[in-house]
Amino acid sequence: MTTHEVPTTMTAPPHAPVPSEDDAPRVERALEWLSRNFERQPSLAEAAGHAGLSEYHFQRLFRRQVGLSPKKYVQFLTLERAKDILAQSRSVLDAAYASGLSGPGRLHDLFVNVEAMTPGEYKHRGRGLTIRYGVHPSPFGQCLIMRTARGVCGLAFTSPARRRETFAELARGFEAATFVEDADATAGVSRTMFGEPDGGDLTLHLRGTPFRIKVWRALLAIPPGCVTSYGDLAHRIGAPGASRAAGNAIASNPVAWIIPCHRVIRASGVLGQYRWGRGRKLTMLSLEAGGAASGLGRTVSIDR
Repeated sequence: MTTHEVPTTMTAPPHAPVPSEDDAPRVERALEWLSRNFERQPSLAEAAGHAGLSEYHFQRLFRRQVGLSPKKYVQFLTLERAKDILAQSRSVLDAAYASGLSGPGRLHDLFVNVEAMTPGEYKHRGRGLTIRYGVHPSPFGQCLIMRTARGVCGLAFTSPARRRETFAELARGFEAATFVEDADATAGVSRTMFGEPDGGDLTLHLRGTPFRIKVWRALLAIPPGCVTSYGDLAHRIGAPGASRAAGNAIASNPVAWIIPCHRVIRASGVLGQYRWGRGRKLTMLSLEAGGAASGLGRTVSIDR
């Protein structure tokens, strides 16, 4: 059973507090305290009391400075500890107790809710999965494509000098999978996205948190030749205060060009950064604006 965070009901004071120069040091101390005590799974009331604030003010201040709630931060620390334990080939039960959780059920819920996989799937790191890959030319330079039997799981732009590094980046989290170099198996993806529009839709086999999947789906809905801002994208998914988290989801996009993260720019109109280079991003937007890029009309679906 997947758990969901239920916000604590708190009554707002009549006036929001004015930001203070003490806010950053206060939050820094709170981060240090939570890092030392997360195994006890402290409550919001306990953390707020340690910071000398009401629950309401502490929650608002923490979220404003850190970008997520105290509870989410504790979940992050708990998950990272569990990952370390599982990486040592210890059991799910060991990982649950060493992370401060009451049992494997809570660890299972945490993994599924945050990582979209079970602890066992994380521990196996792709064991039993076959991933076929190949390098192909594109209008934006060489690209490395990976796919499973269920769909495309990776596409990244690379160069001969960076091919090994690019491979390691796309393979992260699937270290125990069987990788087979098979350019014929990935050629169809290349033709569909970069070649002549000769038919064929794509299915993506992606692994990500529910929030990231939601952001990636929203990106797929942006028409070619159009752009949006990080803030507007956050509004699209019903999370207007989560532009920073949306930016992180965009940066973690494992399939360049197919999921068009290049269509997101800053609200000021500045291109902003791009994982595979600002020059490449400008080229992509220019081609789409002129209608010269192939593969634009394809239907792309996400299979989790």
